[in-house]
Amino acid sequence: MKLSKRILAIQPSATLGISAKAKAMKSEGKPIISFSMGEPDFNSPECASKAAIDAINRGESHYTLNTGITELREEVCNYYKKRFNLDYSPSEVIISNGAKPLLYEAIQTLVDPDDEVILFAPAWVSYVEQLHLAGGKEVLIDTIATNLLPTKKALQKVLSSKTVGIILNSPSNPSGAVYNEETMTMIADFARENDLWIIFDEIYERLTYKPAKHVNILNVAPDLRDKVVIINGTSKAFAMTGWRIGYALAPKEIIFKMGTLQEHLTSNASSIAQWAAYGALKDGEDDVRKMHHEFSKRRETILELIRAMPYVKVKEPEGAFYVFVDIRDCPIPDDTKFCEKLLEEKFVAVVPGTAFYTPGFIRISYASSMENIKEGMARLKEFLEELK
Repeated sequence: MKLSKRILAIQPSATLGISAKAKAMKSEGKPIISFSMGEPDFNSPECASKAAIDAINRGESHYTLNTGITELREEVCNYYKKRFNLDYSPSEVIISNGAKPLLYEAIQTLVDPDDEVILFAPAWVSYVEQLHLAGGKEVLIDTIATNLLPTKKALQKVLSSKTVGIILNSPSNPSGAVYNEETMTMIADFARENDLWIIFDEIYERLTYKPAKHVNILNVAPDLRDKVVIINGTSKAFAMTGWRIGYALAPKEIIFKMGTLQEHLTSNASSIAQWAAYGALKDGEDDVRKMHHEFSKRRETILELIRAMPYVKVKEPEGAFYVFVDIRDCPIPDDTKFCEKLLEEKFVAVVPGTAFYTPGFIRISYASSMENIKEGMARLKEFLEELK
């Protein structure tokens, strides 16, 4: 059977692949502890579940508007007004089956074949693969040597006549970096000077840790409103990964085009899940704060444990729920081999940095119980000590 060149060029997700392998080993009775998935281990807020049940009882089981129920889009607007003092109308909001399809729709709307888009490495793997699906080309800026923050010099160096935009992710998956106001202003100035659009993925915006503070790019550059597509959703902050609800905010023209594409892909997101997200955004603030408090404790614990290990170095993550660990001084500096051996010998699953275009590192998610964190890090320490 002949397969398309397009699909043959796409690489599978490393995070999902490692998670699948870990689950298979666990089903065989192996004592697996997985730190590979970016999935909170909390239950969804009760207000979300109640809103879903109420929707079922009302018979909300039919197609909705392609761009999402009006109530949820209005609540997204309310959320952005309260959080960032940004004014959006429901016609500038689209709801989808998670944030990932919205990234795809935005890229398909903005990128032509041979267009170049700037990314900051370490970068989430799906950005690159989705760019390839649009015929675009990623231009990666390595931020390891600049404290995980891009510089104007680096941006100017990669700019070309084919550059059309920037994909920006803060807080970052996988590094946990949070772009401060100075960095955001620099990126905004660069985009303005070169007439570039920005896809701003802020899915982890509720998960920042003091003294870091999340900065929405439109708060430092409100004049770029017509050039920015904001991507967010309920999966991370509200522990609603399985509900699959993401949302995007952008100029009406962009939302209309994304909605047209969505009509031919998925139609609308699940009606019941949309009502659950409505309940979460409307009444789930206390739940978000409780989860943030727990993530903060886990972050402190895992950093303390990793810093007591030989060979490795780690920069304190300012956001999200990942630590990005430098293993370049290990006897096994190849991050892929390191992860394979760790899983086989100690039954601990982590993700190689190569998956994020940064070899020599591993990503560890602390969206896991404190018990698993302590046991998993004990196994990792033992693994490293045995490498001597």
